[in-house]
Amino acid sequence: MQSSNQESAFTVRLADPEAHRDPGTGSAGRGFTARRRNRHGRGLRGEVMLPAHPGYRTRSDRFDDMVMESAQRLHDIWGKTLDGVRFGVDEIPPNLEQLAAAASHVPMGASAPATADDGPMITVYRRVVEQGTASSDELQDLVHDVVVEYTAEMLGVAPETLDPVYRRRY
Repeated sequence: MQSSNQESAFTVRLADPEAHRDPGTGSAGRGFTARRRNRHGRGLRGEVMLPAHPGYRTRSDRFDDMVMESAQRLHDIWGKTLDGVRFGVDEIPPNLEQLAAAASHVPMGASAPATADDGPMITVYRRVVEQGTASSDELQDLVHDVVVEYTAEMLGVAPETLDPVYRRRY
């Protein structure tokens, strides 16, 4: 409740008690499918993994975080130069079958120039990058290297000038 002289941005709307009545019985109970607790009264079960456990996030979620951390590091260093650059993750390159048939090198990422609607796009191919490492520690380094190399290619500069800690690892 609120007093008349006090304004509040938070409002509560009470449910209509008539909306939950069964028309046939006149009782105020909910149907079985609308119950919030199971029939033993123990309530809904929680998440299988707690957020503090390593299995809480999927591998692809963790990979996305690695790409975003690398992109954020570059943005912190270069600032406005990288405004409007989008970073994304795809599972595999779109033309993987043709590359495998020709026995050519499979790229770990790609850069696309700006279009009339969107800014430039850096894409990292998750499965290809994951196959290039043996451990999760190496994966973080390789993801950063791929992001640095394709961003440097897009900007037309050497990767070493883009990020001082860059070194070619693959």
